[in-house]
Amino acid sequence: MPSTPNHRPTGTRIRNFAKAMRQTPTDAEAAMWRLLRDRRLSEFKFRRQVPFRNYILDFVCFEHRLVIEIDGSQHADAKGDLTRDAMLASEGFRVARYWNNDVLQQRTAVLEDILAKLSEGREGFVPQTEA
Repeated sequence: MPSTPNHRPTGTRIRNFAKAMRQTPTDAEAAMWRLLRDRRLSEFKFRRQVPFRNYILDFVCFEHRLVIEIDGSQHADAKGDLTRDAMLASEGFRVARYWNNDVLQQRTAVLEDILAKLSEGREGFVPQTEA
């Protein structure tokens, strides 16, 4: 498979793990996917559980180089997240992290924050949210 700016070759193990994660999402990941899938958030294209290098990105909008991570308590002091975020930044991505609880209980605030991050630097952008 040829490498493109939006796709880097990954090992079979990580691709299989990403597929398994898509089939068994956490409650917060499932809730977020219902909001992002099929271009539901202002027509932005998101993919979920995407293998990228040696990591799996929860959600990513390649067009706007935005990665969305939905974190549980295991990420409270995760030093590995700093390394991962630095690698993603070196590839031109921005990372937005949200706690599971926020996704489940403060959906509107999370979506507004995501829209703000997507619109940064875009002139004439008018966010449209689904009713």
